[in-house]
Amino acid sequence: MKFSRQTTLRAQASVAGVGVHSGLPVTITLGPAPVDAGFIFVRTGLEGSDREVQATAEQVIATEFATVLGDHDGPLVSTAEHVLAALRGMGVDNATIEIDGPEVPIMDGSAAAFIAAIDQAGIVTQPAQRRFIQVLKPISVKIGDSFGEIRPHATGFRVEVEIDFANPVIGQQSYAFDLNPEGFRREVGRARTFGLMCDVARLWSAGYALGASFDNTVVFDDERLLNTEGLRYADECARHKVLDVIGDLSLAGLPLLGAYRSVRGGHKLNHAVLTALLADRTAWRVVEGEAARRTTRPVGEVGRGIVGGRIAAAFGPDVS
Repeated sequence: MKFSRQTTLRAQASVAGVGVHSGLPVTITLGPAPVDAGFIFVRTGLEGSDREVQATAEQVIATEFATVLGDHDGPLVSTAEHVLAALRGMGVDNATIEIDGPEVPIMDGSAAAFIAAIDQAGIVTQPAQRRFIQVLKPISVKIGDSFGEIRPHATGFRVEVEIDFANPVIGQQSYAFDLNPEGFRREVGRARTFGLMCDVARLWSAGYALGASFDNTVVFDDERLLNTEGLRYADECARHKVLDVIGDLSLAGLPLLGAYRSVRGGHKLNHAVLTALLADRTAWRVVEGEAARRTTRPVGEVGRGIVGGRIAAAFGPDVS
């Protein structure tokens, strides 16, 4: 992980597809953003003016099957985790994400199309030090049989995921990953979302998975994988859970310096651990630039920037 300057995109790049849950066509355009802006979704195509939402934990309004961001008027963007994972995973600090529908397109079920869009747009450095949230003590959350913990880590951001499915084809898997752009591109970014054939009717009746298909979801029944092209990795399901963690924890507003462990987790657990961390002001501090290597230099404010003439703030000024 590089610790020096903030980055943004050089130009805009677009991808189009359908939402995995809504089934609706949607186009998403990634583009540059100012220093300290973070990730800003701009929802277009609405009656009246466009609406913006900062990609931060406090803007999460639902975590059932996907991470949904919104404001006091309701949901704005669903299934935000894969594009956020691509931006964080590829080392982008600031970006606008214009979207003309209610859900980020699922593409092939991974972050590969968003990585390609970032490559097309290009990444440029900005004249400001990169800032990080450094984890100072362990924070853990238990939800049923799911357990999540974030703890101090000497360098960078590490994800450790364990999954345990009753489905014998998936079964138990684990995967650990130290975040860096090239590793993300090769080892995690191409891992696809997955599901069980036995859950399809229930999801459809609840209004979910209306856009799911073998083109964008790895599907298992009780005996075998149903996708004819097979898996991209033997442990693709665990790797996709790592992808989701990177996207969900990008909602800290700044890159994290810490290690996150998830056991039987998902979006709900990821959000709960991140919320618990941010709520405990003794559990983290902000460090800047090269000082992050030594983890000794705190700074005064997290995730504050101006986008479209409006202030977008992830947290207030009282940090230490």
